[in-house]
This record gives sequence, C-alpha cells and structure tokens, in this order.
Amino acid sequence: MKLNLIFFKKIFLLLLLSLSISMFGQAKPKVLILATGGTIAGAAKTGVQSGYTSGQVTIDAMVNAVPDAMKLADIKGEQIANVGSQDMSFEIMMKVANKINELASSKDVDGFVITHGTDTMEETAYFLNLVVKTDKPVVLVGSMRPSTAISADGPLNLYNAIAVAADPKAKGHGVLLVMNDWIHSAQALTKVSTTAVQTFMSPIRGLIGTTSYGINDFYHYPDQKYGKTSEFDVKGVTAFPRVDIIYADADMKADLIDASIEKGAKGIVIAGVGNGNMNKESLDACARASKKGIIVVRSSRVATGIVGRNVECNDDELGLIASYGLNPQKSRILLTVALLKPRKLDELQKIFLEY
Repeated sequence: MKLNLIFFKKIFLLLLLSLSISMFGQAKPKVLILATGGTIAGAAKTGVQSGYTSGQVTIDAMVNAVPDAMKLADIKGEQIANVGSQDMSFEIMMKVANKINELASSKDVDGFVITHGTDTMEETAYFLNLVVKTDKPVVLVGSMRPSTAISADGPLNLYNAIAVAADPKAKGHGVLLVMNDWIHSAQALTKVSTTAVQTFMSPIRGLIGTTSYGINDFYHYPDQKYGKTSEFDVKGVTAFPRVDIIYADADMKADLIDASIEKGAKGIVIAGVGNGNMNKESLDACARASKKGIIVVRSSRVATGIVGRNVECNDDELGLIASYGLNPQKSRILLTVALLKPRKLDELQKIFLEY
C-alpha cells in the first residue's frame, strides 16, 4: 500500500510538471557565466579611442546590458577574476576548470560561458578542452572593442555565446569559442589580427558552426580527443612544470635554449621556421636537451600547416617531438599538462597526434 502511494505521488508530480510546461512554456536552460575579465569587460574614457583598461566591468553589468539574453536561459554569473588576458595564469585557468568539473553533473547547470580576453583565449580554451570532464556546452567569449566603444562587439557576442551554451545541440563538441557569429573548436582556432573584430580563424580544420542572433547551425564535431575522452586529470594539481616557447629566426642563437634549461624548464617548444625547422646550431642544442631529459617539441611560427615528423629533421635521431597541427602556444599547453606525470618520447608523440 505504501509503495502504491509513493508511485501515485510520482505520477501526480509528473502530471503537474507536464501541465505547468504546457501552460507556461518549457523550462529554460540554466547557464552559468564565469567571468575572467578581458576587453569585453574593458572601459575607455571615450567611445572612439583605441586605448582602454581591461577588466573594469563586472559580470552582472555585462549581463544587464543584454536583457534579451534572459529569454534564452536562466543566467547566473560568477566573477572568477577580472584581468586582461595578458595576465591570464594557470591558477585562474584551474579555478575555471575546477568550477566546471565541480558542476559537471549538476542539474542546476546546462551550459557554461566563460568571458575572457582575446590575447590568450586560445590557450585557456585549449587547456579547458583537455581537462574539463563534461559533455555540456563550454563556451568562451570575448570582444575586440571595450564596452564603452561606439560599436562594441561584446554584447552581441555574449548573447550568441549564451545561445550556444543553452543549445542542446552544442553538447559533446568540446570547448567552443563564439565571436562575431562564428563557432570555433578550441582545437582549431587561433587569433590572427591585433584589432579586427573577425580576429579568430580556424584555418586548418574549419568552423564548428555559426550563430546569428541566437540561431545556431552546427557543421561538424572535432575529430581529436577532448573532454571525457581526454586522459588528463588536473584534480588537486597546484603547480605545473615550466615549459618555454623559443622563437626561431635566421641565424638563431642556441644559447636561448641553454638558458631555458638553466632556468628550470622541463619542456621547450620551438616556434620553428617553415615545417618546424631551425639552424644546425639550435638543432644540436635541442638534441643535447633531449639527452638531459628535457622534452623538445618542434612547432612552427607559420600561421597554417602541419609540422610533420622526420620530414626535414630526423626527430628519431635527435629525440624531438613534432607538434602536428598545434601551434606553439597550444603545444606549450599540451606539453605542460602531459608532463604532470613522467612519459616516454613515443608516448608524448602519440599524445600530440591524438590531441
């Protein structure tokens, strides 16, 4: 009798919920905005000047500037940091990652939006893509013009980012970036202009989709590992190994590589010329570093293309890693996370191929 009573109570509650939805409309998705600062939260003295100060506007003020976003979702905001993205740190990235992982299975959140400056946005996006453990939409958004500009791009970018985070079709795509009507994968995007509003491109793998005034169209899924398929777990991590990026050029000096090692680097990424190349002096220095247990990754300073293994450099002989499709800054993020535990060279090379 008691079990029957419980059963009928559940049926009654389900009928009541169904009636409420039919009378008042379907419950809106719940989106949590994690604010870190950047130009989208920036302010200037006038609306027509290029100079401004990042991280001046709170998340509540940004959301209030886009009242129509409340029609898309039930929105809550949390200020994680308020810095220009040139001051982004692993500490702040970890705060964001831990918050997302903490709420990954919560019914109180259907999607996440992270407001962020554009300068290092691709690094934070890629870091989160490696370490967050959820299929729920995780969307980074920023702007190229401060909130006080005559034609600020932040409000519409934020509106579209909320629309993507609230969209069930965005699930399982890994970490996304939404700006200027385009939906990028964290794996593919890179910043290509210092000032243009269309600053982000995905030159090798292309866009995930588009968004226009909250209407989303998804083209494809990323084909690399990310999210729940990622092997990386940073729970409890408080410090990361030092990994430096060294820019290659004509007549490059190898002492920069030696100096990096002396300062305690556990890994070095070379932003090489062409297909991840460098002169013989520097290649010899990289080989010496590898023999000391320092991991050296060859990436490229060139905007697009794949850095192949054993193409113009004998990676097997020198003990080097080829970055494949990752640019120097993303190579640094991946190597930093991968070196949280000891790994052999062949294992690291496989990681760069898979991620």
